[in-house]
Amino acid sequence: MVARFLTLKLTLMGNTFRKSVWQTIGMIVASLYALGVVGMLLAGVLGLGFLGDPAWAGLAITLGGALAVLGWWVIPIFAFGVDATLDPQRFTTFAIPRRTLLMGLAVAGLVSVPGIATVLLALGASFAWLLEPGVLLVSLVGAVLGIATCVLGSRAITTVLAPVLESRRYREVVAIVAVVLVVMIGPLVSWLTNGVEVTVEPSSETSTGSQVLPLFEQVAGVIGWTPFGAAWSLGSMAHDGDWAGLVGRLAVALGTVGLAWLIWDRALARALVSPPVGGGGGSKAKGLGAFGRVPASPTWAVAARTATYWLRDPRYSGSIAVVPLLPVIMYFAGQSTGSFFMLLATGPFVGWILGFSISNDIGYDNTAFALHVSSGVDGRTDRWGRAIPMLVAGPLVTAATVLASVWVADSWHLTLPLMGLGLGSLLVSTGVSCAVSARLVYPVAKPGESPLKSPQGAAMATIVSQGIGFIVTVGLALPVFAVGIAAIVVGGLLWGIATLAVGLLYGALILVLAVRFGARVYDRRLPELLQQVQSFP
Repeated sequence: MVARFLTLKLTLMGNTFRKSVWQTIGMIVASLYALGVVGMLLAGVLGLGFLGDPAWAGLAITLGGALAVLGWWVIPIFAFGVDATLDPQRFTTFAIPRRTLLMGLAVAGLVSVPGIATVLLALGASFAWLLEPGVLLVSLVGAVLGIATCVLGSRAITTVLAPVLESRRYREVVAIVAVVLVVMIGPLVSWLTNGVEVTVEPSSETSTGSQVLPLFEQVAGVIGWTPFGAAWSLGSMAHDGDWAGLVGRLAVALGTVGLAWLIWDRALARALVSPPVGGGGGSKAKGLGAFGRVPASPTWAVAARTATYWLRDPRYSGSIAVVPLLPVIMYFAGQSTGSFFMLLATGPFVGWILGFSISNDIGYDNTAFALHVSSGVDGRTDRWGRAIPMLVAGPLVTAATVLASVWVADSWHLTLPLMGLGLGSLLVSTGVSCAVSARLVYPVAKPGESPLKSPQGAAMATIVSQGIGFIVTVGLALPVFAVGIAAIVVGGLLWGIATLAVGLLYGALILVLAVRFGARVYDRRLPELLQQVQSFP
């Protein structure tokens, strides 16, 4: 039965190459990228084991393995439901013993790009002890236990938390928190390492490695007694001859695997009898919302629906949550060079991001786009309706970002040029989005799904579509950039006013022309657009 589960997962994985060209390309790119990362990491660890100090190899395996376990345990909480090809609920009608089901799901859980990469990296890194056969054997045992800790712990956590993870409100909040955390990783690292320097005296007889090694040894010594690093530290214990430590950490590793198996077994038994049901109770009606505050016309009806998406759909609100963090990111990024250039560039960058965020609105509509087709919404109505909410809120956010950046950088003389660049970028990118979204539509997470979910095969289509949109936006915005750069270099009130005027007038011209072009494309491709969004996986 375990072999049958493995065959089933391999078949499902192989079928992704047959669905579409984009899915095939995306899977190949992801696989090659994972193999490249695994190859570089293995080369580093094996190099430490054969050419450097073996102690460094043991530390790398312990700390890297602990990070792998942490990723396996934590990431599914934020990306719950991304891979549900072998959801246990699918097997409730089959008379499969629970222990067999557990074993089959555990083995099949490794048949994925992250799973295969983890297995290759864990087993390959153990050969850093190739010159010491006894240590190599112990390290391989630790690698197997480490892999089991990753898979069983991940399954146990997601199964126990399934009733909570199925809640739509939880997915919305967690998606926004996850996006914020990912975006803030760089600034947090910069802040934590600010002021930390490693200096080496030219005459010092102690190498940098010997100075840093004790610090890593202390950290690994603590992590090695935790469920995250116990299994991965067995090779180091055998290499050091610390047999008491080896037995103790082996007990922690075995206890972690056993406890994870027990928790998963109990949680799965409960889930198979009482499957978790997502919150579908709905909320009480609260009136017409945005629809009751706009003029009674088709264009404003589309605008009201789009504005509602921005406020209530986590796929949109997640991207909005990142915008206020961009000045913080640019500020910390510029600290390394001691310049406020990147911070001052945040305003135009935010304008471009906001305008381009509606470049795949039809894709986000999914099957709801049929409402536009059945009700006879023409291209002009659709294009302007999707642009109006951005044209209302976008200038306010862009202007606030520009004012905040010049205030922090104490560069008030650049207010007008940056304001012209920001508003011009917003108008041009909004126009390009209105034109591009009528021609290039790519798969995204469906309504109600995790915003972190990326449909198979969508990666390459997203890169191509956004790349084309970016090139077109930059090309059309060159006049605004030229005047703005001249105003910043030359200085003066007149140049600032000229930049603001060019940004507004030229940007508005591009917006009007792009909307007309997008409307014609929309009217011509309406049936194809509906068929395309309905065929998304």
